Amino acid sequence: MTATPIRAAVCRAFGEPLSIENLLLAEPQSGQVQVQVLASAVCHSDIHFFDNAWGGKLPAVWGHEAAGVVEVVGDGVAGIDIGDHVVITLIKSCGVCRNCRAGVSVACTGELTTHPTPLTDADGHPVAHGLGTAAFAERAVVDQSQVVVIDTDVAMGPASLLACGVITGVGAATNTAKIEPGSTVVVIGTGGVGLNAVQGAKIAGASVIIAVDLSDDKLEAARTFGATDVINSSTGDLVEAITAPTGGAMADYVLVTVGAQQPIEQAPLLLAPNGTVVIVGMPATGVTATIDPVTMAALNQSILGSKMGMSTIKVDIPELISKYRDGELLLDELITRTYALDEINDAIESVKNGEAVRNVIVFDQPATNGAS
Repeated sequence: MTATPIRAAVCRAFGEPLSIENLLLAEPQSGQVQVQVLASAVCHSDIHFFDNAWGGKLPAVWGHEAAGVVEVVGDGVAGIDIGDHVVITLIKSCGVCRNCRAGVSVACTGELTTHPTPLTDADGHPVAHGLGTAAFAERAVVDQSQVVVIDTDVAMGPASLLACGVITGVGAATNTAKIEPGSTVVVIGTGGVGLNAVQGAKIAGASVIIAVDLSDDKLEAARTFGATDVINSSTGDLVEAITAPTGGAMADYVLVTVGAQQPIEQAPLLLAPNGTVVIVGMPATGVTATIDPVTMAALNQSILGSKMGMSTIKVDIPELISKYRDGELLLDELITRTYALDEINDAIESVKNGEAVRNVIVFDQPATNGAS
């Protein structure tokens, strides 16, 4: 079996900077494709893996929010050709199990072919294939179910965001919550996923969209993406602050896009009767939250989880691209800055410091400010 030399950002120790290394990438096996990665966004989930929030084998290459061009197609691949421009996601699905047939491929329970990692280091040792994607690299080998073919005129930077942050945030509003027109929505957290949840609420026709965060800069950005009101939760009691913009009725939907105990516990307190909390952000393993089940039962309230916005990528991503073309969905504005692969640790540090919505690693082009 032949292998392709690539450069990749490798995590060898949790909590330490990534190292840029020369690796070997095995050719695609049956059902797989090889993609030349042209843009790979830095998602908080990747950072959580780097910091050992969820465990995992080391050394590893992560990165799961990417776009590029198909270079090699394995046996048994259908509908994907060499030269196709694609979005690469972490969502791997069989397409035939009960959940896949119901349009919830993120919850696939079918039999999936498991291939060994295609990555090895200079000493011949295996390098873990993070989230089955490993897109912080010049090339990636992924299952055919993980890619969506897109038009060639869609820029790679904005396209990469569709792989995770956009479908997670917009999908939480439109697929999971199924926000109804005229509703009142609170979005807690206005990072990359939160801003897309705001966009999703706007797309769904919510009349009041209240963005909540600790950062005034991020709250101001939320107005650009559709928030009608903003609240800095560090300045006072959040329950009291929600009362005025909702006319005392509270919220029909509360979308929690940060993975932390306090906002998850606080969210039900912001709900109107018959309201719904949607948990979007994923805390570290072991974090728990306490709720008041009596109140929730008495007021017909509910709590839903939302993995990757319950997205069916081959349906949702083309629809989102259409909304992007029509100006209904903002993508370019989500990109704070682009970086070269060698600058990935700077890009990560910027996200951890709260300085960026989405930083994007770009390949075969110089680092620049703004969207690629």
